[in-house]
Amino acid sequence: MTTAEKYPARRKAASATKKPAMAAKSAKKSAVNTTAKPAAETRLHEVLIIGAGFAGLGSAIRLRQAGIDDVVILERGSDVGGTWRDNQYPGAACDIPSNLYSYSFAQNPEWSRSFSGAKEILGYIHHLVDSFQLRPLIRFQKNVTSLSFDEAAGIWTASIEGGESLQARSVVMAQGPLSNSSWPAIPGLEKFEGHKIHSARWDHDYDFTDKRVAVIGTGASGIQIIPELVKQAGFVKVFQRTPAWVFPRPDFSTPEWNKTLFRKLPVAQTALRKALYWTHESMALSVIWNSPLTGVGERLAMAHLKNQVRDPWMRRQLTPNFRLGCKRVLISNEYYPALQAPNCKLITWPIVDISAKGVRTAEGVEHQFDCIVFATGFDVCKSGTPFPVTGTGGRELSQEWSRGAQAYKSINVAGYPNLFLTFGPNSGPGHNSALVYMESQIDYLVQGIQAILGQNLRALDVKPQVQERYNREIQKRLSRTNWNSGCKSWYLTEDGYNATMYPGFATQYARQMQTLELDDYLAVPASA
Repeated sequence: MTTAEKYPARRKAASATKKPAMAAKSAKKSAVNTTAKPAAETRLHEVLIIGAGFAGLGSAIRLRQAGIDDVVILERGSDVGGTWRDNQYPGAACDIPSNLYSYSFAQNPEWSRSFSGAKEILGYIHHLVDSFQLRPLIRFQKNVTSLSFDEAAGIWTASIEGGESLQARSVVMAQGPLSNSSWPAIPGLEKFEGHKIHSARWDHDYDFTDKRVAVIGTGASGIQIIPELVKQAGFVKVFQRTPAWVFPRPDFSTPEWNKTLFRKLPVAQTALRKALYWTHESMALSVIWNSPLTGVGERLAMAHLKNQVRDPWMRRQLTPNFRLGCKRVLISNEYYPALQAPNCKLITWPIVDISAKGVRTAEGVEHQFDCIVFATGFDVCKSGTPFPVTGTGGRELSQEWSRGAQAYKSINVAGYPNLFLTFGPNSGPGHNSALVYMESQIDYLVQGIQAILGQNLRALDVKPQVQERYNREIQKRLSRTNWNSGCKSWYLTEDGYNATMYPGFATQYARQMQTLELDDYLAVPASA
């Protein structure tokens, strides 16, 4: 049974929207000039999903399992995978155990390691597409340039680069927070005459053999890239702005008997997943809030540093001066040894600018290179949107978020009916798997879309006072966390507003997402 058969009122509305479009098509045939741009698709879809990464694919799976079949996924790239498709640099891997960095409804018994690399994670994403037959839903190389809501009709229109547009009753923005790579704002960047590589757009054809290489950035990507470059390049200089807290990575290969056990007895893998989940939940007590466990965590990280770095001066250079959790906590067994290799040098002087030949630092030295690798992260939308989003009354989401993004439960924004965000404001985890949070969001948005279709609503819009009350409480809770304890990080806007992280346990987040309370929303029937 199709979605339209289950919701006859929806089928009637769809037919009504097709008639004027068909008339326009007939008029176009009789016109002399037939070179017009692609017009809006005549079909009104139930759901439009933007992005074919983890969030978009997971949303499509759960929507179809709920009986909502009319789903279209728009992907700007030529393949699925999102950030795991784009980030295929040497050493790329996840810092969450594989059995937890996967969907609970699609567990993978074939993980080769406890912490899988980017290629294996991308393979898992392709497995999701094939297993759940999602490929017919995906339209590749469709770069969305804007979204706008027609409040009279209750319809979202997505404009696509090249002139095409699609319409839908509801939209899921699943483009992800780490979808746009970011070049650093260093003076003279364009002057460098050597080769430039960004971690999110890796040049696999470049030969690092005997090359002088600079790495700018020592965050999650940088500490994975550096050990691999040290193995290949002639000499590597690492430019560190701020040291991070680094923990050892308990990474082991998975024996065949373990895979066989998970295949034949899935409950065993579920048990392991739960154990990993609760282990990571306990880490919140050291990472999110300043507690006695914070000091324990810092001592463990310092023990790891002392165990791997013999030189006292280098240890001092690599010791953070901020509280554990204020910035992202990193895990690696190879980063510290790589910095001490004969062909590697750590530079802690601030970068002044980039010259034609290399990098100039504050003490007046010009370091010359053949190649500069930028492990400088992404444009995380803490105070804007990746493209214009226009809601009721012509309001622009980017303008409303100019002083910091806000949403209700990270997923809905007042004035933007029938629009659902994945990894929206204040849904970031500091201690547990992102996919745990994502599953909660997906189950919530499925409830919302079911309400829109099942009750034939023109608009389902969170009440402004409900959103305001929710965010006031979130910011109050954030003020007591380690993230807001004084350091600068990508979690915060320039003026220190935290629109990124959720100030609590993953269990708390999942609990608040269990039920969509219609009393929190303005529900407008299609006939109103």
